[in-house]
Amino acid sequence: MNAVSSAAAPAPVLNAALLQFNPTVGDLGGNVRAIADAARQAYAEGARLVVTPEMALCGYPPEDLLLRPAFLHACEAALSRLAAELADLADLHLVVGHPQRLQEDATRTRSWQVQRLLNAASVLHGGRVCATYAKRELPNYQVFDERRYFVSGREAGLGPVVVDVNGWRVGLLVCEDAWFEEPAQAAASQGAQALVVLNASPFHAGKSAEREQRMAERARQVGLPLLYAHLVGGQDEIVFDGASFAVDAAGRVMARAPSFEPCTLHVRLHANGLAGAQLAGSMAAPLSPEAEIWQALVTGVRDYLGKNGFPGAIIGLSGGIDSALVLAIAVDALGADRVRTVMMPSPYTADISWIDARDMADRLGVQHDEIAIAPEFEAFKASLAPLFAGRAEDTTEENIQARIRGTLLMALSNKTGAIVLTTGNKSEMATGYCTLYGDMAGGFAVIKDLAKTLVYRLSRWRNAQAVAAGQVEPIPDRIITRPPSAELRPDQTDQDSLPEYDVLDAILERYMELDQSIEQIVAAGFDRADVDKVTRLIKLNEYKRRQAPIGVRITHRSFGRDWRYPITSRFRA
Repeated sequence: MNAVSSAAAPAPVLNAALLQFNPTVGDLGGNVRAIADAARQAYAEGARLVVTPEMALCGYPPEDLLLRPAFLHACEAALSRLAAELADLADLHLVVGHPQRLQEDATRTRSWQVQRLLNAASVLHGGRVCATYAKRELPNYQVFDERRYFVSGREAGLGPVVVDVNGWRVGLLVCEDAWFEEPAQAAASQGAQALVVLNASPFHAGKSAEREQRMAERARQVGLPLLYAHLVGGQDEIVFDGASFAVDAAGRVMARAPSFEPCTLHVRLHANGLAGAQLAGSMAAPLSPEAEIWQALVTGVRDYLGKNGFPGAIIGLSGGIDSALVLAIAVDALGADRVRTVMMPSPYTADISWIDARDMADRLGVQHDEIAIAPEFEAFKASLAPLFAGRAEDTTEENIQARIRGTLLMALSNKTGAIVLTTGNKSEMATGYCTLYGDMAGGFAVIKDLAKTLVYRLSRWRNAQAVAAGQVEPIPDRIITRPPSAELRPDQTDQDSLPEYDVLDAILERYMELDQSIEQIVAAGFDRADVDKVTRLIKLNEYKRRQAPIGVRITHRSFGRDWRYPITSRFRA
């Protein structure tokens, strides 16, 4: 429905609040309570317009819950409860994101009867829904799959929505709408004097700066201030970074919330004649590239365990850099008392590996156990000896060691309820330098979207942060500087079978993240043999990746929701 305001001049000041909060998908009761409590607090602090993020009522993305009529009915009931909960705040306007069935589809009861849904933003005022806007631009790329569930407001024949809030005419947009000119122009044509945008924009490195730039362009194009309310927290492999903000009509950022923290950002809109409005609010500093990636990883781990009820985490600590980095992230996310490490040396484990692993566990104060796997390894070999007679040892025996470790870690997980955090990085996942049911065994793959070169960079950054704070470096220097090795055979290093990581990671980025062809990568100066090897390994190991745990997405294309390549394929370019 449209609720277009009159042309009255705006009140001198409109106090708005952007609720940057962390919902849990499907926890309608908990989400309603969090929104209501935050809205009441914001109202007590002077806000009369309160804006939640996109799909705040049910959490984002709800995925195929949207195909269940019972879920949609529950969302409708939750919206009514939220409106009634705040009915006593007579001059409060709360804008809340939620899914909504089109009226003519509301009686359908079976998921196979296609239900037309809206990605909606409703204004709650006086105990009722007084206006509802339907998202017009539905993203269907990268991690987004909105056309599977929603129809756009444009296709449904629904127009812009502008509501009167204390004399201010406020136009509503939802996330992707603000990346296009038409929805904002439509709101402006209906007399909007300010825009509010409800958002659930998944994090990847550099995304926050890009958002501010695009919203600044939009504000300048329509000549209106814009308030951007963003989600925060982790949902499976996706992380939302918060950093809600407001830009004035000239595109200047005038207020910004902290990244990766639930909070309420108060913004004041001041009438300013023909210039439209001036904005004022608190201004959090943006994070460095390393800091925002680190916080994304910490948030992803904390919320995956917290929202799914795992009491703690178990990590196979090898003395190498990958497991060291995962341990540092886990301790920052959960605290040392909820993290346990296990060192499982084999006959090929160097002394410095178990020494460095023990050192790091001591530095971080986590429970640390050591289980030698030589007896199990010999038992496996003895059992298989009659079947392997006449065959030389090869990667089979290497993988047996990894699978013994995976079995021990999963046994501890079953016994304690703690989840195993796997330690493979993106370079390894791309090339198959990992073992099914071995080092891939676990519940959450913390660094699966970090290339090996970024693993080193983040490890050094985290140590530098500790030194700057007067603390002991969490990762022993020798772990960072020694050549990486799986230690599954004598004198093994990663580069025995892989190109140097700076070369491998550059090829991986170009081919997997930027969709460059083999010929384009070779033309950029890379050796054809390296390019052919890396791209061939990427294709051959899709079957492994399909069986890997999910993990935190920190690039614009991860091996997860936004990588859907066939396992069976003969396309080789």
